[in-house]
Amino acid sequence: MLPSVRVIENPDNRGFAVANNQGLRGATGRYVLLLNPDALVEPDAISRVVSFMDANPDVGCATARLVLPDGTLDLACRRSFPTPLVALYRMTLLSRVFPGSRLFGRYNFTYLPEELETEIDAPCGAFMMVRSATVAQVGLLDEGYFMYGEDLDWAFRIKAAGWRVMYLPSAVVHHAKRASSKRNRSNAIKWFYDAMRRFYATHYEPIYAPPVNWLVYAAIRLRQWVELGASRVSESRGKEGQA
Repeated sequence: MLPSVRVIENPDNRGFAVANNQGLRGATGRYVLLLNPDALVEPDAISRVVSFMDANPDVGCATARLVLPDGTLDLACRRSFPTPLVALYRMTLLSRVFPGSRLFGRYNFTYLPEELETEIDAPCGAFMMVRSATVAQVGLLDEGYFMYGEDLDWAFRIKAAGWRVMYLPSAVVHHAKRASSKRNRSNAIKWFYDAMRRFYATHYEPIYAPPVNWLVYAAIRLRQWVELGASRVSESRGKEGQA
């Protein structure tokens, strides 16, 4: 029905990075777009992002305003890189307690209005438009990430190469959020924290002192245990409720 569309079918789940790279290798044109299957794009969203990037050749990557089913902003669509200090504010929940603080709210830019067009560090891979020239320079997604973190790592490399990354609120995309990961929460938690470790080991471990690195990895492990435990309790209660 759509002769211009090429479908690549894998026999098994190879992960977000591997699957997207399959498409990226065959892509042509000025831009490539990562778009999740649980994302619904407003009719003019893609054209707005393309027009902006055409007018701003120093922008290597841009994203839209991602809106959750309840109408609120998907905070992951505009992020700062999780340095140890930024991660500390997030893990200690200071970012939630003081979302309007320029210091504590740095990770998701919660101190800025969501209608404000702004330069960011990283978008969410649910909608991530990247200039083809940028891809040629920095390479494809890191296939060492199974799910989560690959968008953050790609944005890090894009910024390191001198390109700007932009959040464009005039382009709107509706995002169901974690529609696939909800089916296997335990695996999703593992993939998420594995991604955190990989990102830190790649980009931050070489520049921080060993005691800092030890504390970061310990904090990641602790958060993983807590979240996994909470997930198992929730699943157990759910089964009891169905009995």
